[in-house]
Amino acid sequence: MPKTPARPIQPVPRFTLTRKEAAASLGMSLNHFERHVQPELKVALSGQLVLIPVSELERWVQRHARLLVEAPPVRLVGTERPSGR
Repeated sequence: MPKTPARPIQPVPRFTLTRKEAAASLGMSLNHFERHVQPELKVALSGQLVLIPVSELERWVQRHARLLVEAPPVRLVGTERPSGR
């Protein structure tokens, strides 16, 4: 009896990443990630495997995102100060 050909597996969305993948996705070393980021995240444990939800990484980035330089104050048209001359 001939075997039915295997159906190719479709790509599936990732809900979690390993610590190494999470660190790489944030552009940092695993050591830095484990020391400074992981303590702030909820993780999913499966035996010894520690999985980081992608949503936790996105939340961490949003909480820690800052402007490096403050934008100058916006002046509205018609609100010029008198020159004092």
